[in-house]
Amino acid sequence: MAKNQAAVGLLFSVALTLVPVVALAQAGVGESTKAADEKPAASASSKDEPPAGDTGTDAVAAAGDDEAGSLDELCKIDPENCVKVDMKAAADRELAQDMYAVQQIWALRKNRVEINPYGSITMNDQFVAHPGPGIGVNYYFLDWVAGGINGNVYQGLNAESDFNFQTSRAARVGQPITEYQWNVNGNVTLVPAYGKVAALSNFIFHYDFYFVAGAGAMSTRPKAVVDPDNRTFDWSVKPTWGVGGGIRIFFTRYLAAMLEIRDYMFLEDLENPSIATGIDEKGVPLAQDPSTWLAPDKSFTNNVQAQFGLSLFLPFTWKYELPK
Repeated sequence: MAKNQAAVGLLFSVALTLVPVVALAQAGVGESTKAADEKPAASASSKDEPPAGDTGTDAVAAAGDDEAGSLDELCKIDPENCVKVDMKAAADRELAQDMYAVQQIWALRKNRVEINPYGSITMNDQFVAHPGPGIGVNYYFLDWVAGGINGNVYQGLNAESDFNFQTSRAARVGQPITEYQWNVNGNVTLVPAYGKVAALSNFIFHYDFYFVAGAGAMSTRPKAVVDPDNRTFDWSVKPTWGVGGGIRIFFTRYLAAMLEIRDYMFLEDLENPSIATGIDEKGVPLAQDPSTWLAPDKSFTNNVQAQFGLSLFLPFTWKYELPK
């Protein structure tokens, strides 16, 4: 009897447990069916409104999840080239206070005049130096092409080197040298490149470099070192040609420092290293005959000099003309 009551109680408990589960399942199915039945009606009543619960933000979030998922898939394929950024850490990082944007050309040259005073020193002659001041004037037809003139003055500044002086007295052998008076040249200048470099903490220097070629005239004369007792020479003008290159560093839009290396080439008359002996028909020593003072052949001469000075551009300001 007791066993029968226990069995009945157990079955009753199981039944009570299953009833709510079945009821919940039926309620869910009913609600789903009801929602499905009501959905067309809601769509028909408001065509311009999104369905309930679809606010647009959910769609963006879903798109973001899809994008993140696609990035994760790519990272799985090629983890070495996968770049992951911690957005919060990137947003919290400290930013530098000084930020520089890409600038337009700082110093335009087109339709401007460059006035270039400079000093020069000789670089390739160990026997005599030809220092001297000079000035150049250039007009820029384009930003990279200019035509102009320059000139140097040497008279009174030529200096024989101690090396040549001591050698000529010790060995009694003098190296023929010349003195320069002046030169004038017409030039064409090409500026192929322009740039800038940061220096002195946060200061930016703008610079350009250029090439120059020209031709002109030069006044020179030999200096008597072989037979100074009898020989004196006059100045003579001879044609010259030359090439060079230089760099300018701009301090302002109109003022720059420049350094240029220029090679002035010409055919030079040198003193005859031999002294004529004997006398002529008038009884005058041949050593005093001017026709014997110069060497029979002209000497090809390179006067390589460093020119350093300033470049002043006029007018001081200009207006940018941007392409349409």
